[in-house]
Amino acid sequence: MNWAEPINWLNLDYLRQGGENQRQVYEILQAGRFLKILEEYTPILVGTIPLGIEVDGSDLDIICEVYDLDRFEQELMESFQHYQGFTLSRRPVNGLKRIKANFQVEAWPIEIFGQPVPTRQQNGYKHMLIEHRMLRLYGEDFKQDVIRLKAGGVKTEPAFAELLGLSGDPYQALLELFNSSDQELKDLFL
Repeated sequence: MNWAEPINWLNLDYLRQGGENQRQVYEILQAGRFLKILEEYTPILVGTIPLGIEVDGSDLDIICEVYDLDRFEQELMESFQHYQGFTLSRRPVNGLKRIKANFQVEAWPIEIFGQPVPTRQQNGYKHMLIEHRMLRLYGEDFKQDVIRLKAGGVKTEPAFAELLGLSGDPYQALLELFNSSDQELKDLFL
């Protein structure tokens, strides 16, 4: 991945230019037509795979903008229940209804997440964007430190927070940095 060039996260072509896992994920997503099936929900692949910081057990996180959860649940079941380990769950978080489906395709766990929020405004997408900026700004050693922590069992956002010395809820702490300038982010790490 060329860190200097902007990435169109809505088009999976960037995965074809990435590492071995990213190319494999691209093939799996294309073969299964996952984003095509979910197209009306503005799906975006987020998380560790797009950033190239995945470890064994990392999943493919696909976020969706969903307002009719009953209809979405039916479509998830019709399209994906034949995959190994398929489960479906719903629960409100902070008054916001959410739904997710989990299943396995080849060696990759997949999670499809839907909530009534535009995908580019969802926390998963914002986390990925700020993490991408940090990886670009802080370099390869920082990236390897994130991967090392993740391989030791630390989740992604807590790994970033630990390396940056951020206190409190790591998910919220990263969101609070979302609108920071590159210089402010550089200053944070130095």
